[in-house]
Amino acid sequence: MVCIVCGNTKLAGIASWHATCPACHYESADLSVAINQHTGLELNEAEREAGLKALRLENFRAIVQFAKRHVRPGGRSLLDVGSAHGWFLETARGEFDVLGVEPDAVVGGRAAARGLPVRAGFFPGVLREDERFDVIVFNDVIEHIPDIRSALDDCRQRLTDEGILILNLPSSRGFFYRLSKLLARVGWRTPFERLWQKDLPSPHVHYFSPDNLSTLVAGRGFDLVDSAELPALRAKGLRERLSCVGNVPPLTLWLQYIAIMCAIPVLKIFPSDIIVCIFRKKTAG
Repeated sequence: MVCIVCGNTKLAGIASWHATCPACHYESADLSVAINQHTGLELNEAEREAGLKALRLENFRAIVQFAKRHVRPGGRSLLDVGSAHGWFLETARGEFDVLGVEPDAVVGGRAAARGLPVRAGFFPGVLREDERFDVIVFNDVIEHIPDIRSALDDCRQRLTDEGILILNLPSSRGFFYRLSKLLARVGWRTPFERLWQKDLPSPHVHYFSPDNLSTLVAGRGFDLVDSAELPALRAKGLRERLSCVGNVPPLTLWLQYIAIMCAIPVLKIFPSDIIVCIFRKKTAG
């Protein structure tokens, strides 16, 4: 098992499907992606939407500001890869000419039915050969893509000169992720598996820190131009977010809810579980 970031040999991790790189601390998972297929563990999309929307909209407004700050003068075209419910498209369309790509046929269909410009399918296959963009955004998506290096190469090809790539994703330095690893080592693996989205149709297959992510993306022809942490939790919608996976035992759900609510006031002193990194496509030569 070779690390995709630094080329060193990865070591077995906390679970049989988990591995880590001792050199750069990149983490990976051998979990199957099954978008549009029935799995044994299903999401309650209504509760998931209620749990995530307030937090996502707050973070999406910040990401739009990053895009405006770093896009080249006159740049207007923006591609949202994995546009899901279309919330980012709605947030960004006042500032950019937006297009979404969504592989989940049901979720993408609902967004398209609201009049949003969403194409069903996978990036970059659903794009026309000549389509290029000033900004490409992945909101909680890049960590789900097994062949991430090819996806980054496709981004570079699809960006205009000095185009901007924005990656919004979970951080392995985050407080809750590190806590979940500690709990898994003492025998309680549920939070760890939940953060990897194990047994869901589209689990995480990568976990990055800001440093190893920047190293990987720089190696595919990009320069890091900005980065920040984004809020990972809001009290509003927290219960729905925890319960959107339908088979969580009620006692476990409420214990998690109470523990997280108690932790929210002090979380600002710890690294956030969400990072956003902004990269610029290197010019030829």
